[in-house]
Amino acid sequence: MTETTISPALRPANTTERQRKPDWIRVKAPTSKGYGETRNLMRELGLNTVCEEAACPNIGECWTKKHATVMILGDVCTRACAFCNVKTGMPRAVDPLEPMNVATAAAKLGLEHIVITSVDRDDLPDGGAGHFVKVIKALRETTPNTTIEILTPDFRNKMEAAVEAIVDAGPDVYNHNLETVPRLYPTIRPGARYYASLRLLEQVKRHDPRLFTKSGVMLGLGEQRLEVHQVMDDMRSAQIDFLTMGQYLQPTPKHTKVIEFVPPKAFDAYGAIARAKGFLQVAASPLTRSSYHAGDDFRQMRAAREAQLAKAAQKA
Repeated sequence: MTETTISPALRPANTTERQRKPDWIRVKAPTSKGYGETRNLMRELGLNTVCEEAACPNIGECWTKKHATVMILGDVCTRACAFCNVKTGMPRAVDPLEPMNVATAAAKLGLEHIVITSVDRDDLPDGGAGHFVKVIKALRETTPNTTIEILTPDFRNKMEAAVEAIVDAGPDVYNHNLETVPRLYPTIRPGARYYASLRLLEQVKRHDPRLFTKSGVMLGLGEQRLEVHQVMDDMRSAQIDFLTMGQYLQPTPKHTKVIEFVPPKAFDAYGAIARAKGFLQVAASPLTRSSYHAGDDFRQMRAAREAQLAKAAQKA
């Protein structure tokens, strides 16, 4: 199979001009010295970042602060989700030097918290889980004080063994995004199943109840308010600790279009509802992405759990 940027059979065609972004989600082009230094380091070590591959609007802010989300297992995905700007096709062989290069990047950037994600690798026997384990181990050996957040695919048909191997490697946060409401999965995330993703996060908690779990959804794809509330309830039933909610932005005219630009006040309302439902941490704004301010959010989430446990101990 030749490498392509999109699969027309799976991604809805949309040849119309993209909608003009409202003022609240426009960002300046990155020009800072820190941005350039982060980009050069990623190039030097041959590392991919989801910041670039997914055309994240926060790249200027994050890279200026020398925060980057590393995307392991290559830059070609075996899936073709309608919202995603990552290339689709047959991936290349896994780079055996990548775990150490990730650890080197964390050390040179002086990271207190690092986020590691990946493309889907349905071509690999373990879906790439073993490579996640190697990256976590390299980070623990090289930068032992760096907290580690992983954002994994669903490991279709390989979930149980993959999740257990990664959890046993000892990350601090296990993230897997549900992305959207169940009704929209056939068009937005056709290669995945909503309840399979929920089961993955449930399995993480069963294997290690102390491990923080995290998941996120995009808004503006045509979801209804009550559907979003139901996703929150499903997440809490799976004991997910941290919910992120952000605005979907159409990467190219061939990707699924934006149905609605959700205003900041609506995000604030969703965030208030999510907190009332019991999430330890909630990030909800138009520009929120899975790894945006991840280090600060992790510290707040950890503090919230400690306060919760202390309160429970006082009552006992």
